[in-house]
Amino acid sequence: MTDPRPRGFVIPDWQEPAAPPEDLVLEGRHVRLEPLRAGDHAARLFKEIEGEDWLWDYMPVGPFNSAAQFHRFVQGTEDARDPFFLAIRLPGEGRVVGFASFLRITPAAGSIEVGFILMSPALQRTAAATEAMALMMQWAFDAGYRRYEWKCDALNRPSRRAAQRFGFSYEGIFRQATVVKGRNRDTAWFAVIDSDWPALKEAYEVWLSPENFDGDGRQKESLADLTRLVRVSSDPEL
Repeated sequence: MTDPRPRGFVIPDWQEPAAPPEDLVLEGRHVRLEPLRAGDHAARLFKEIEGEDWLWDYMPVGPFNSAAQFHRFVQGTEDARDPFFLAIRLPGEGRVVGFASFLRITPAAGSIEVGFILMSPALQRTAAATEAMALMMQWAFDAGYRRYEWKCDALNRPSRRAAQRFGFSYEGIFRQATVVKGRNRDTAWFAVIDSDWPALKEAYEVWLSPENFDGDGRQKESLADLTRLVRVSSDPEL
């Protein structure tokens, strides 16, 4: 018999909300994430992205015309708690190759988003980039979040492909969701939920394992193939 008053399933022991991120340091084999600081990171990161104006096409800020201008932007993020910015460093080299943030942080609902991501050309399409995303996702679920979101401009196909590669399930398009730099933005939504995470974590571990790469650093098994088994829905436009 159909329940005439259907309601969501009960969540046992949901008295304690998830914790917001504070002073995080996340370390892996290929990458280290630490709170973004102008004095430590701005000049080094600007060297990696200088002249790459296309990196800012879908961002709410930028491009930046000088190291001083970029330094002021980074300095302005330091006290922010939402978004909470993390610098992405290559351990042992001292290179700062990008940043990412946690945002739309809603501990009481167990929801958090990864976004405001800047990956320099040196970071894109590398194991370090994938590990950075895996480390942030692991932190979120370990901290007690139930839902981990990824959103992007619907016209940003590289970001939509990345979301699927990283194991996010497609949830649809919000039409005319906002205005960015004077232009309309339709927003594509993706998410991972806590029940997805154990299988997705295993996929990341398999892909990041040294055994998954040959002597020339080429992957033997693609992450997209591994995460396809976890995603409950795929982007129909890709």
